[in-house]
Amino acid sequence: MDLPVMPPVKPMLAKSVARIPPGMQYEAKWDGFRAIVFRDGDEVEIGSRTGKSLARYFPELVDALRARLPQRCVVDGEIVIARDRRLDFDALTERIHPAASRVKLLAERTPASFVVFDLLALADQSLLDVPLSERRALLVETLAGVTAPLHVAPATLDIEVAQQWFQQYEGAGLDGVIAKPLTLRYRQDERLMFKVKHERTADVVVAGYRLHKSGPVVGSLLLGLHDAQGTLQHVGVSAAFSMQRRAELVAELEPLRMASAEGHPWAAWAEESAHEAARLPGAPSRWSGKKDLSWVPLRPERVCEVAYDHMENGQRFRHTARFRRWRPDRTPESCTYAQLEEPVRYNLAEILGPDG
Repeated sequence: MDLPVMPPVKPMLAKSVARIPPGMQYEAKWDGFRAIVFRDGDEVEIGSRTGKSLARYFPELVDALRARLPQRCVVDGEIVIARDRRLDFDALTERIHPAASRVKLLAERTPASFVVFDLLALADQSLLDVPLSERRALLVETLAGVTAPLHVAPATLDIEVAQQWFQQYEGAGLDGVIAKPLTLRYRQDERLMFKVKHERTADVVVAGYRLHKSGPVVGSLLLGLHDAQGTLQHVGVSAAFSMQRRAELVAELEPLRMASAEGHPWAAWAEESAHEAARLPGAPSRWSGKKDLSWVPLRPERVCEVAYDHMENGQRFRHTARFRRWRPDRTPESCTYAQLEEPVRYNLAEILGPDG
């Protein structure tokens, strides 16, 4: 492979803002795996955000990209999987599997798509120092008429359209809106774009915590919600605290600290079979590896409000939840799944086209 922009490339990033800024190019924020694709003739490489290759996990995409991209180019985009007319992030994570046979089966059962939103190189020309407005025009021209599973991300300069997308597209599984300055050059690993994400809140039970890697202070709070049967299910963690606040939390939660997990709703967390019947902290996965998943049990009596963006399978927070405040006015029993909001469903085909 011999391209004007060579792997690895770290993608340009976005910083969170509260409102959609004016005077920019706007796109949907795709909920998938960010990837930089390099094609040089028959050679195709798919680089992850960290620079590692994703090609072995998406063999069907390698073939599709080879067939649809220009002979020599580098593009930035998102790998997504659609099911039931909306994006399915869970199906995407299932593809990162060590067994080639499993990857092959899932490639046939839940094929992935690639949504392109930037062009970094074409033929012998690097476009990294070309303004976004020119890169976008060249991208649209170069990929005109391209067919699924390759798509060009819709974009607009109209902030009112962007605001409409922000409201509608969540129902198709998208994350929010990205705003990009029109004069922006492509700068690797720099947060020069802007993202506005959906956020909602929930009242949850604090039922334990993990220690911070630096010492005996709180690393993350373990959060729970009661299901329809009244069982407390582990739904995620809240972890963004200053070091001072981490130490304060240890003292605040000390009255609730249990000598052991005996009698705790998640007492069976260390038994692998127990995770089949309930959501418990410390679930074994290929992501956790040898990471220490032990935790400090607390009597599940305190309630806090957290902010979250998405739920996975309606069962757990997709990302780390943001602590907002304690809720002494709420009882643990009142913290149920029933309070969670579901966005109005929106057909993904309205965004990517009927074959999306």
